Amino acid sequence: MHEYDGVVQDLSPSGVAAGLARLGAGPREPDPHDEAHLAAAEAGARARFEIAEEHRRNPHLIQANLDVSCYEREYAPAAERAEARRRHLAAWPTAVDAALESLDMVSAPAASALLAAVRGLAEDVSDEDALSAHGRLVARIEHFAAEGDPDPGYGADALAHLVADPEAMSIDLSRLAGQAERERDRLKDLLRESCRRLDPTVTAADLIVRLLADHPDDPEAIYEQARAQVGEVTAFTVAKKLLPDPGGECRVGPAPPARRMVMAMMSWSAPFEPDAPSWYYVTPPDPSWSEEAKHEWLSVFSSTTLPVITAHEVTPGHYAHGRMLREVRGDVRRALASMAFVEGWAHYAEELFVEEGFRDGDPRFVIGMCIEALIRVTRLAVAIGIHTGSMTMAEAIHRFEDDAFQRGPAAEGEALRATWDPTYGRYTWGKLEIQAVRDAAIARWGKRYSHLRFHEALLGLGAPPLGLMEDALG
Repeated sequence: MHEYDGVVQDLSPSGVAAGLARLGAGPREPDPHDEAHLAAAEAGARARFEIAEEHRRNPHLIQANLDVSCYEREYAPAAERAEARRRHLAAWPTAVDAALESLDMVSAPAASALLAAVRGLAEDVSDEDALSAHGRLVARIEHFAAEGDPDPGYGADALAHLVADPEAMSIDLSRLAGQAERERDRLKDLLRESCRRLDPTVTAADLIVRLLADHPDDPEAIYEQARAQVGEVTAFTVAKKLLPDPGGECRVGPAPPARRMVMAMMSWSAPFEPDAPSWYYVTPPDPSWSEEAKHEWLSVFSSTTLPVITAHEVTPGHYAHGRMLREVRGDVRRALASMAFVEGWAHYAEELFVEEGFRDGDPRFVIGMCIEALIRVTRLAVAIGIHTGSMTMAEAIHRFEDDAFQRGPAAEGEALRATWDPTYGRYTWGKLEIQAVRDAAIARWGKRYSHLRFHEALLGLGAPPLGLMEDALG
């Protein structure tokens, strides 16, 4: 919605209070599903700003508010995007000063985790007023990184609201933690079985070390591999009638410096704009790291795991979902996305490929799917542990090392992400809920069930709150 180009969010205490006061003041939606979807989005905003007070504790809000890398994607002519970027930078001083009124509860781990991305906001920025404002923000985040509260936990009540309210559901965190443990055990059993199929002469742990070490040392080679996989996963999706051909153009390249908080991400051609290329971003290792740390980071994009990441980010995952969002009816379905559904859908797509025999059932793809899924289920366990106070950061890092085969900066980065992305357990939770609704569709539709029918009906709702997905079944 590019009428908002160059417009910043007022994250001051008064600005947030005014925004909260406006929630619910608009007209009701004539469609009952859309009205429920809208109400859930409003409840999610209240959970985020009223209950958890994230504008006071989470620097990611202001980091996202300032990010001008959004103008790099070719959604409009270059001159138009350059002008939007100029207006956005001109608004940085106002946005920073407003946010600095609020940022008083940032934990040291959250500040440390986001400091590099906050610094990266200034890449290629020359506007002196914007740079001065950026300097004030960096100084505040550096202060919290050095002297902030060492405990990053939001508390169980705040986490429960952040997770459940935007999904039109209620949750029991203890029950959800139990689901995470059972899913971890299932995935480990499948992983061991697949490792035996590939090479019964070595232990699963030794085989996984060998497989993860099989990666290019040059990020450019990883981008090239990912480009080839985009065509492969799209062809498989269409041939198996999982989704229609998404069309469009998906490019692959390094994530902009301001978006290097995660290892890979999709920046899609959005529903309200003219069609344009989408970007599958891959985050390269930091040039300042040691050779060992770079190797550990690049192991995330091994020949075993990169195809799974591509299915997640591209087709039938995020890219294909973004293409279908362009076609759904109504502003609610096009604009208001449940992130548990968005990430749950892409995570569901990974295991769907295993079920459908991608690469002729090559156990390396199954192993890669299990490794990626173990990262996601560990996120769920760690998010609950960190924010309920039952797990320390050292224990969280250890969980990623033990359960998800992460090493060095990769394990630490995953654990620290919980401090600024407290709902990042949404991947596994969303996947499990989508699988449950699929089971309901199979039971209700019987012989009339097909993956294509179910997937088109579900994505016809846009990116619905998890608690409203059964509306897709009619």
